[in-house]
Amino acid sequence: MKNLGSINKYFLKYKWRLLLGLLFVAVSSKFAVMPGNVVQDILDRVAKLAASGGARSEITSLVVKGGITLMGLALLRGFFMFMMRQTIIVMSRHIEYDQKNEIYHHYQQLNTGFYKGHFTGDLMNRISEDVSRVRMYTGPSIMYFTSVVFLVIFCVADMVQVNLLLTVCVLAPLPLLAFSIYMVNKIIFKKSTRIQAQLSVLTTTAQESYSGIRVIKSFVQENNILRFFHENSEKYRQSAINLSLTEAIYFPSMNFFIGLSMVTTILIGGYFKINGAISMGNIAQFVIYINLLMFPISSIGMVASMTQRAGASQKRIDEFLQSAPEIVTPPHAVVHNLAGGVTFSDVSFTYPHTGIRALHHFSLTVRPGQKIAIIGKTGSGKSTIAHLLLRMYDTSEGSVLLDDLNIRSLDLNRLRNQVAYAPQEAYLFSDTVFNNIKFGRDSATEADVREAARMADLDKDINALPGGYQTMIGERGVMLSGGQKQRLVLARAILKNSPLLLLDECLSAVDTQTEKTILGNLQTFLEGKTTFVITHRIFTSWTFDKIIILDNGSIAEQGTHDELMALNGRYAKLYRHQTG
Repeated sequence: MKNLGSINKYFLKYKWRLLLGLLFVAVSSKFAVMPGNVVQDILDRVAKLAASGGARSEITSLVVKGGITLMGLALLRGFFMFMMRQTIIVMSRHIEYDQKNEIYHHYQQLNTGFYKGHFTGDLMNRISEDVSRVRMYTGPSIMYFTSVVFLVIFCVADMVQVNLLLTVCVLAPLPLLAFSIYMVNKIIFKKSTRIQAQLSVLTTTAQESYSGIRVIKSFVQENNILRFFHENSEKYRQSAINLSLTEAIYFPSMNFFIGLSMVTTILIGGYFKINGAISMGNIAQFVIYINLLMFPISSIGMVASMTQRAGASQKRIDEFLQSAPEIVTPPHAVVHNLAGGVTFSDVSFTYPHTGIRALHHFSLTVRPGQKIAIIGKTGSGKSTIAHLLLRMYDTSEGSVLLDDLNIRSLDLNRLRNQVAYAPQEAYLFSDTVFNNIKFGRDSATEADVREAARMADLDKDINALPGGYQTMIGERGVMLSGGQKQRLVLARAILKNSPLLLLDECLSAVDTQTEKTILGNLQTFLEGKTTFVITHRIFTSWTFDKIIILDNGSIAEQGTHDELMALNGRYAKLYRHQTG
């Protein structure tokens, strides 16, 4: 239960709806108990009339009036049960809505390193399955539990008024029932936690299979993936069955203890009736109360199970909600319009989730409007430079300055709004071509989108699609080729029209002629914009203000094209190899 304390804030938010719902529970429970008194009164009066030789019509009238009264009480109870669900269950839906929004918002605040250390399927499972299980606690569990409490209070109050000893005898089995529930609940909590973890693994496996279906089919690995999924699914099935077997103890226990109470009522109640301590109507009243308590008390097991599952799920949710984002806007952030000046001052960086050192004492000064080429082999630290400029990570040592301002002092959203990034891995949304290009700039017009596509040499490809710019490109742009995806991402970065542009291997999947066309289109566009071109090959059609050769996170060579050719080092060797 302590894990569920974190959702008390939602109960406070919807306190009036909750209190009104509890009131409706109390009223409906009272109307549920009242028929016992009506039946007791009718039976005793009928028995008295029959013993005194009362007229049949008088007895019939009494029974009819009693029936009408019972029907009226049933209708009133039904109405308040409806209102009870309209308040408590609807409240749980509001809490579910708020909690999902809170989790999603928190996910967006977490830094890139967090996502490299967690599986997508696990994240999805916590915002869907775990939140749904918590909702079962905030709605049905509370409703059923409070219903049990009020019914027990009202029933026991009436039973004690009739005969205290009989009440004690009838209710004696219930403490044994409560103890058995407590013992089984401890087992359920442990098993529920394990099941939710296994469900996350299962969801992750399915998500990765769907995303990589083309790779799976091309390598003919369907059977292997199916076997792997089946193994995980079998583990989940066995755990779920094991949990169901544990939960199955509840209902036989309920029936046993309630049956024991019923037999006690008949035997001991009959003895008291023979001795004149109670009436026949009182025995019927006790039987009604026992039957009335049967389902609510039986639901204790279900409520306990839902509560334990909710506690396990909320614990998993809290693990993420308590993960504070490492990259945040400082309290007194500087809101600055970038001119494009960039300085890396003795920067070293190690990826926290792998321990790999990407940059080592890296220093670089770039004036506004300059074009910089970062060249190096895979794993040399090229993309890390782009990540640091976007402040996806903070440096391990040294500092990054933008216009002589420490990047950590800037407003994070304002910073990223002024940096355009075209990564090598082209991520596209399952939407239209138009909306994918427009993603980074809501104010863009159709003419702006078309111009950005033209500069990325994508306009003619888009017009060849069945729906043109309104064509749905499928999940992750499955309808497009690799080169088309990269050019679409480049068009997205161009449309943003930012003073700082980062091109990270964004033309690696296009042919040489298309590359020349795009670079020619960008010549005029890039004037006055600070541009970092991260690549493993040389753009011979561009003149760069500075070319950096990276090797194992350090600068091996730097200078202009002519300076590096005169140096006759790595750059010169790469240039001669590329140009033949």
